[in-house]
Amino acid sequence: MDTTIMQFVSKDAWHFFSDNKILLSFVMGLGLSASCGFRVFVPLLVASIATKLGILNLGEGFLWMGSTAALICFSIATLFEIGGYYIPFVDNILDTIMTPASIIAGTLLTASTILPDIDPMLKWGLGIIVGGGSAGIIQGGTALARATSTATTAGIANPLVATFEHILAIAGSIFSLVIPFVIAGVVCIIIFFFLLFIIRYFKKQIPKAVTIQKE
Repeated sequence: MDTTIMQFVSKDAWHFFSDNKILLSFVMGLGLSASCGFRVFVPLLVASIATKLGILNLGEGFLWMGSTAALICFSIATLFEIGGYYIPFVDNILDTIMTPASIIAGTLLTASTILPDIDPMLKWGLGIIVGGGSAGIIQGGTALARATSTATTAGIANPLVATFEHILAIAGSIFSLVIPFVIAGVVCIIIFFFLLFIIRYFKKQIPKAVTIQKE
């Protein structure tokens, strides 16, 4: 009896999520946007390839992302971005540049994946708050992690940090299209812990800054 009920609930939930195209597109956008926090151009490249193959349907005004020109540009930018994070101290400079870029890319990906049958203000509002916000928080956390690695290991551990971020960006982008609801849940957990990490980091830095000013 219990098994029958569970199967019914599971099937009913599956049909709800699979039939709700707006919700499905939203969680896909959330996963892709959050992946921008690890690497800006990897999710854009994955979205471009998926659009080219007909796997991902973008809203009106965003179809250019599936063009051959966009695919080539995203591919070149991805190679430069990944390679740049293996150059000492250049990786820290990239973090400064990529933080605002990740917010823009996250906003774009969330807004582009939401289907066009909702109000444009709501679409871009969700894009900025959810997409840009999630990408910005994750990028901020990774930037602080790299800064900590640079300060404690003189940058020796930075390539390991960069490799881990590459893997998360690629896996997160791909799985956002395959198992979007699972990735959305994982993203929420990561954002929560990154927020705690950022808050604790700045709590430690504020007393140091006050002490320096007094001296």
